[in-house]
Amino acid sequence: MCLVATDDEAYTYNRRISRLATIQEHKMILKAIEKGVPEERLARALNVNISSIRHKKSLLEGMCPEVIDLLKDLHVPLNTIAELKKMKPMRQIEAAQLMVAMNKFTITYAKALLAATPEAMLVRPKKKIGSLSEEQISRMEQEAASLDRDFKAIENDYGADHLDLVLSVGYVARLLGNARVVRHLAQFHPDILSEFQKITELRRAA
Repeated sequence: MCLVATDDEAYTYNRRISRLATIQEHKMILKAIEKGVPEERLARALNVNISSIRHKKSLLEGMCPEVIDLLKDLHVPLNTIAELKKMKPMRQIEAAQLMVAMNKFTITYAKALLAATPEAMLVRPKKKIGSLSEEQISRMEQEAASLDRDFKAIENDYGADHLDLVLSVGYVARLLGNARVVRHLAQFHPDILSEFQKITELRRAA
């Protein structure tokens, strides 16, 4: 049985869904405008209102080049980018790196990172947060900075730990490829053999 599509819609049968990364779409819009395509025509072609086109056109104003490069191939909500633009360049980079490492680009996460940003690293001073005192806000910022440092330390160690794990699993797999080793483990250490077999099964399933 064969299904034949009679409608070519550039890899998707839903015209409402953009498969372009957010920054790629921005660059496409800029290129079209530079070639003289009216904003109204772009809005009709993309099935959005003209204010959305104007918003996307100025999307990267206030973003540092390093962050643009980090996010260029990712689907990042427009509101998330707006939150990043409230930070100074160095903090933008830190926040974007955390988002990429966590694979989390939601507006909620962006707002949390913004709330944890020291005032010195903001483009504009913070508005007072409800009934929180200056001391409470300062404590939140210190805790967030500590979490950032802990996360980066874990991230730096992950590469070496992952390599050790891959090598160890490979060694266990080679051991279980030796019939004499397997017989010995089955006879004298069946519990260890069982755990080794589980490890190699997980490796095959990965």
